[in-house]
Amino acid sequence: MPPKDPETEKLKKELQDAIAKVQEDQKSKADTSLDSVAGDMGEASKIRASCKRMCKGHLNKVNSVHFSGDSRHLVSGSLDGKLIIWDIFTGNKTQIIPLLSSWVMSVAFSPSGNFVASGGMDNQCTVHDINNRDATGAAKVARELMGYEGFLSSIRFLDDTNLITGSGDMKVIHWDISAGKKVTEFFGHSGDVATMSLAPDQSCFVTGSVDRTIKVWDLRDSKTCKQSFWGHTSDVNSVYFHPSGQAIASGSEDKTARMWDMRSDQQIAEYKPPTANSGFTSCGLSSSGRYIMCGSDDNTIHFWDTMKTTHQGTLQGHENRITSLAVAPSGIAFASCSWDMTVRVWGL
Repeated sequence: MPPKDPETEKLKKELQDAIAKVQEDQKSKADTSLDSVAGDMGEASKIRASCKRMCKGHLNKVNSVHFSGDSRHLVSGSLDGKLIIWDIFTGNKTQIIPLLSSWVMSVAFSPSGNFVASGGMDNQCTVHDINNRDATGAAKVARELMGYEGFLSSIRFLDDTNLITGSGDMKVIHWDISAGKKVTEFFGHSGDVATMSLAPDQSCFVTGSVDRTIKVWDLRDSKTCKQSFWGHTSDVNSVYFHPSGQAIASGSEDKTARMWDMRSDQQIAEYKPPTANSGFTSCGLSSSGRYIMCGSDDNTIHFWDTMKTTHQGTLQGHENRITSLAVAPSGIAFASCSWDMTVRVWGL
């Protein structure tokens, strides 16, 4: 191994000390805890989610899933170089879209259901118009967004003409799809951007990174991030905005999920699995915000009561690492995908 640079090590130590000071200051201002506030609340009823659809069709690991705004259609992206659009009411494929690169890591459905976007190790974002077909019958490419210096890790549409992407070059970019141009670039992470979630009112969004931080950004002001949260001790693999728009859930490689309150500017809950061998790759919240679901590399989905922080059980069925979890906008279901090459839709 190369020798450690004293200057770099000094800067790391100063940063760690500064973060520790901020966390200590936050704790000193916390007049109560979520556990004590929720002490008189009744336990949430046990989740009775069950697998309603097992969608088979991919020939390699499935890395990402996302719902359209109608909560009926779902797009999945796999290392077989295909996007598949599913009708979850019937379990049928409605479209198969071949990609130029098989290294897809993230997919997104526009709220209208007119477009899907994908990207990954090809360092670009490709937007397909699913209502228009080319000569082969596949959805036409509406736009290719290039200019990344790292892999594309996360994508979310604001509407049919605007989307936001996060990538391995530590940047977040707001794109105008119709013009194929960058609207804004957001800088602040010191490691790969790994995940992203939009606020319910779409005025801001949150990102998680391998730099172990969670950052909140305002779409109306790109000069600096509005809030930063420290606490995870390893990569932040997934973030998810609370339905209230006032809190953020996260799942990490450090084998914990956490809840962060934006108003008090600090962590308010930590969710741990019964056994300490489950790193979390993805997370989501029920439409009420009472349940948090986390996909794990132990092949299961873990549930907690967000208020009481009690573990509610696991959902089993996948036979390999779960890579992505998407909650339907209607709240009636959520989907998961896995290295076992399947997509599962779970009814709530």
